Amino acid sequence: MLASQKTKITELFKNALAAVGAPENTKIVLERPKQQSHGDIACTVALQCAKAMKQPPRVIAEKLVEELRKETADSEMFSAIEIAGPGFINLKLAPFLKQDVVREILKEGPAYGCSDAHTGESILLEYVSANPTGPLHLGHARQGALGDVLSRMLKSQGWAVTREFYYNDAGNQIHNLAISVQARCYELQNKPFEFGYKGAYVLDIAQDFLAKEPIHTFDGKVVESSGNPDDLENIRAYAVAYLREEQHKDLTALGVAFDNYYLESSLYSDGRVAKAVQAIRNAGKTYEKDRALWFKSTDYGDDKDRVMRKADGSYTYFVPDVAYHLAKFERGFNRALNIQGSDHHGTVARVRAGIQAASGDFGFNIPKTFPEYMLHKMLQVVKDGQPVKMSKRSGTYVTLSDLVNWVGKDAARLFMVNRRADAEFVFDVDLALSQSDENPVYYLQYAHARICSVFAQAQEKGIEVPSVEEMASEDLSSLTAPTELRLMSKLSDFPTALANGTEDLSPLALVTYLKELAADFHSFYNAERVLVDDEKLRLFTSCATPAWPFWAPPDRFCATDWKSWASLLLKDCLVPISRLTQLNKV
Repeated sequence: MLASQKTKITELFKNALAAVGAPENTKIVLERPKQQSHGDIACTVALQCAKAMKQPPRVIAEKLVEELRKETADSEMFSAIEIAGPGFINLKLAPFLKQDVVREILKEGPAYGCSDAHTGESILLEYVSANPTGPLHLGHARQGALGDVLSRMLKSQGWAVTREFYYNDAGNQIHNLAISVQARCYELQNKPFEFGYKGAYVLDIAQDFLAKEPIHTFDGKVVESSGNPDDLENIRAYAVAYLREEQHKDLTALGVAFDNYYLESSLYSDGRVAKAVQAIRNAGKTYEKDRALWFKSTDYGDDKDRVMRKADGSYTYFVPDVAYHLAKFERGFNRALNIQGSDHHGTVARVRAGIQAASGDFGFNIPKTFPEYMLHKMLQVVKDGQPVKMSKRSGTYVTLSDLVNWVGKDAARLFMVNRRADAEFVFDVDLALSQSDENPVYYLQYAHARICSVFAQAQEKGIEVPSVEEMASEDLSSLTAPTELRLMSKLSDFPTALANGTEDLSPLALVTYLKELAADFHSFYNAERVLVDDEKLRLFTSCATPAWPFWAPPDRFCATDWKSWASLLLKDCLVPISRLTQLNKV
């Protein structure tokens, strides 16, 4: 059901409700029935009005149906209007209304499904945000896929989205990385050493450091090596730059990019951490105990007060997090979403509490739910029927790079968002590589292959594919086969599926829609011949399917890498219509 059709049908119900004396504030909800046999649209408004009108809902439904039939007698909008159960009203759209979606898609082109509903609103998405102390793991991979898909979904609905990576480049972990690389340098020079971090990557850094190999970073900088293993500060800077560059390459291989990189160290050098602490002190929410500074987080619902500054003068980890989120709000983001592992669950309340305590001194009116969180569960990897627990490079865990090398970018992205974020799942490498309908990536690629074969055969037979203008002017009245009507109905659901999935911050909603659309296309392909005598019409039907147009990536969406349907759909936002695969509005 197209938006224009929904508006018209809603108005029809509004008029019918007024005619039968229903309350003026009655909410009209139009939904697609779960069973196809129940029609295209279901409305429960009669059940909603029963109490206020003091009538059985079925009686109200009968009156509403009578009014609807009167209003649509001349237009023949519905092929059937029926009452089911206690008072459900089911509508079956006339074929010509379902056919309208084809013209709508051709008219809107890449903008089909996009909306300006949130134009003027901004949101900051923070995800991955790894310590630059080792290769990215599977949790980072899941965050990268979720964040990148959500960013494109949000942009499609008008949001101004900033994708941010917060680098934890301060603290003991960075120091431990530096002394680990230093130990490996000593090992390579046959000097006494102590091991630190495990993994082949530490040895790689040490070898390049001793060889004085410069690092050319993705942001255009050059980090030099002194080659001196006693120069711990240079080793620290070199190792951090080395791993930042490696992480960037791994994320690029997954199709994940960022608009901004924020360094934790800058919170200290810019004085933001000290200002946040002072703001909380000024609010009267701290006290001294055992030579440490404590935050009265219990005043904000926490189960116990938290240490802010330890006896040795260093800050606990949640303090820079508070300063960082105050900076987010100061930069103009009144909505922020953090995509993190479920192990961060315990920090949510205390970070929000710290923000609330400090906000008054800054003069900020920050919502209590700022920032929002999407906490994801970890995943396990199974390969050759056996759990994979360790990577040779990391020494302790399976890396993002391992996964992409095994199954490719497309499969990695789709599998990562093919579950609710808060659900655990097993990533079956063998399934991701299998050529079976159980593999969703193969199922979608197979649909692409079928559509491409139609155009290839048309070219071989000398059939000229009609232009968009020609297709838009075609008479579609003969497209009434059940599989054709079902496919067109599913195509018309895309704008709603995209809008609802975005509102719910659910990439899974789009994946589910995508698989359903592919299933409807396969049914259509199996039931209907495309290259028949009426070539133009049948080719038009094919062009109206999710494949249109494969070979002409729209400049508006900055499209790249159009090798397969999976590339079109999965690398960007998993939308079900190929020309909408890049939802970056420009």
